[in-house]
Amino acid sequence: MELFIAVLVLLVLIGLSNILNRFVPFIPVPLIQIALGFAVALLPAGVHLPLNPELFFVLFIAPLLYNDGKRTPRNELWNLRAPILLLALGLVFVTVLVGGYAIHWLIPTIPLPAAFALAAILSPTDAVAVGAMAGRVHLPKSIHRLLEGEALMNDASGLVAFKFAIAATVTGVFSLAEASVSFLIIAIGGLLAGALLSFLLIRLGVWIRRLGMEDVTIHMLLQILTPFVIYLVSEEIGVSGILAVVAGGIIHAIERDRTESVQLKMQVVSMSTWSVILYILNGLVFVILGVQIPDVLNTIFANASFNNGQVLGYVGLITLLLLVLRFAWIYVFWRGNKWFRPQSSIGKPKFKAMTLISLSGVRGAVTLAGAFSIPYVLEDGSPFPERDLIIFLAAGVILLTLIAASALLPVLAKNDEKTTDGEPLTTERKAQDIMLNAAIRAVKSEMNEENKAAALAVVSDLSKYIRQAAGQLTAGKRKDILKQEAAINLIGTRAERKEVQKMLDENVIASDAAFRCNSWLDRKEMMLANRTNTQMMFSISEIGRVIGHLFTERQEAPTPQFMIENAELFQQVKLRTSEAAIKAIRAQMNDANRTVAIAVIAKYERVISKLRSWNQGQKEDPFDQNKMELQMVAIQEQRNTVQQLYENGEINRDVAAKLRRFINDVEATVLKNS
Repeated sequence: MELFIAVLVLLVLIGLSNILNRFVPFIPVPLIQIALGFAVALLPAGVHLPLNPELFFVLFIAPLLYNDGKRTPRNELWNLRAPILLLALGLVFVTVLVGGYAIHWLIPTIPLPAAFALAAILSPTDAVAVGAMAGRVHLPKSIHRLLEGEALMNDASGLVAFKFAIAATVTGVFSLAEASVSFLIIAIGGLLAGALLSFLLIRLGVWIRRLGMEDVTIHMLLQILTPFVIYLVSEEIGVSGILAVVAGGIIHAIERDRTESVQLKMQVVSMSTWSVILYILNGLVFVILGVQIPDVLNTIFANASFNNGQVLGYVGLITLLLLVLRFAWIYVFWRGNKWFRPQSSIGKPKFKAMTLISLSGVRGAVTLAGAFSIPYVLEDGSPFPERDLIIFLAAGVILLTLIAASALLPVLAKNDEKTTDGEPLTTERKAQDIMLNAAIRAVKSEMNEENKAAALAVVSDLSKYIRQAAGQLTAGKRKDILKQEAAINLIGTRAERKEVQKMLDENVIASDAAFRCNSWLDRKEMMLANRTNTQMMFSISEIGRVIGHLFTERQEAPTPQFMIENAELFQQVKLRTSEAAIKAIRAQMNDANRTVAIAVIAKYERVISKLRSWNQGQKEDPFDQNKMELQMVAIQEQRNTVQQLYENGEINRDVAAKLRRFINDVEATVLKNS
């Protein structure tokens, strides 16, 4: 019960942190969450949650890194593979080597192997913290992707180096050759294991679907379990669970892209579910970090053998060392890249960009969890040297890097709010265009024979929004669109006329019915046409039909009762002529008239839908219901797209808020009309 109440308190703190951020937006949410966790741990009856490193990695790090691997663009990661690997591997090992000797020199009471262990656990940047920082200040896109790629990869290299340093401290034995081979096996094995396990779990989902079990709940449960299964199995066989879940996320993204058109409902549910899970896990990571701090501080500050000012000085010096090392490594790489790859897209070394990357290398909960996993005793039974101090230094560096990034990144990235890699940040209009096009794709993927008319109507409305957003509906453009619409309608009308003649030739309808249908089509064509020759052709054809009708058997003018009795026949005619019109319009559709053609086809599909519902004896036309359902699909997809653009740093908070207001207005209109 005590644990349950503690979890509830932490969840309340997560919600409270976001409320507080509304009043103090200049303080990032992670720092507010750490402060709230710290405060609640100080209360007399406060939350005291011991940190179990193994449980922490599987419960928090596995799903978070799996999601990062799933949503990070693969082509951008591949284009940045050289700098990512140099930061995730090269910088980690340089930090371990240089930082280990520096820490041992600065604090001689920490043995060299233990100093290497501290440097190793401080070397990886935290993917969760990086995402929180980048999302707040909207770093340039290339820097954002570089930091994401680095954070995905360097956890494994840092933790492997930490593992060997701890082993060397505990046993007093270390082999560089053995460590290098072991690292390659652990890293490559983790990537392969993650890819294979993810593929097998995806195949399991396909097999379940083939059994006829399309229940989204079952497939969503399988998806939620995937990162935990991958991590636990990979760790059990002795490879990197962290790299395994990253690889698993990438494989899942590939499969999602391949089957996006046939599993849209699953995609919508998945995005909604994962957004809640990630919101909770991200918040819990920082709140738990805050809860641990009082005990860490008390262990050192209450110990008379430590000089508190001196220990805080160690934290500052180690943090400064990490920043300087990171900046120097980035500068060396940038210069080297210019020498070896003159055509690289990275460009010339820029002090501001290098400073942004250096400050963005914040440490997070991975570092603290790793520090807590340090054993209490050595192999000979003696206490692990300076374990409490190492944990304190790790926690101090985490806080200092977070505070430094929070204070300095917004100032340095201020001028980059409007530019990304030398180009304008995604504007409101462009973002709205991306959002509406995503909604169109979502609606098309939901389209089937039953809701085709409604789907085309929704697509037509969304296309109109796009034209309005692009400012295309000026007076001149509107006139061109009207002309285009008339031309498309003429194509459909002439196809209807041909189909009526075909039905007459096949004796499906009588000449009298064909005459009335053609007369109506002639009037429609006359209204659409503006040219004299078209009107003249109409007059000639009308005269010809009248003359032909005189030489056929005369019939009485149809009475209302006659029309009612022949309603089924006229419904059949309208069904066939509408289908013929759609076929003809599709044959003439091209990139120039596609939007208008789809709008005209939507009207024909609307007629077909109504006629079929009448034929089936349905009292209510399903069109409106289908249209509302598809409009809600489009609205949800727009919300998801806006969130994705904001998380990727492509739009700022103000643009995201404007787009969300636009979506809310559209949703209110849809619900009101329904």
